[in-house]
Amino acid sequence: MIAQQRLLSLGGLALQPNQSTNTGFQISWTILRVVAGIVMIHNGLDKLANIESFAQAYVAYLGLPFPITLSYMAAFTELIGAPLVALGLLTRPAALGLFFTMLVAMYHHVKVAGLSIPYLELSALYAATFLFFVINGGGRFSVDALLTNALSGVLSQQTDGKRASLETVFQLSDDAKAETKSGL
Repeated sequence: MIAQQRLLSLGGLALQPNQSTNTGFQISWTILRVVAGIVMIHNGLDKLANIESFAQAYVAYLGLPFPITLSYMAAFTELIGAPLVALGLLTRPAALGLFFTMLVAMYHHVKVAGLSIPYLELSALYAATFLFFVINGGGRFSVDALLTNALSGVLSQQTDGKRASLETVFQLSDDAKAETKSGL
């Protein structure tokens, strides 16, 4: 039972977004999450459209091993992670994968064109956005927040059940002690 509570507690911590009571902030947070997730999807589709070309032009150019494998990993990170971020489901791990993908893209742009802002700007904006979601989670209006509320409800019910059973045991123990004393 303790292991189950720890697992539920860790799951709640991993999914729970940072909370702000400001509704306007939460709405803008949600809009940023949905827009960033949706517009990122096409990048994964573009990679898969011609994976060999992408692997040669980007991954092999950087000198990374297994260019085809890493290209598929990047494409599927974008195809799976971006919709997860948009939904706010497993936001932190999905955003972490996308953040690292954007760091590699930024490295590629620096290697190709130096510190040229026109080459870096989009991948830097994506990286900063996904880092925001790694740190803060999906926000109040996300599937993660719904799951966190459900997990905390389960933990609360378990705690209430344990408290009630302990109170019953103590009450029975007190009653037994009172009977023993009255019998003497």
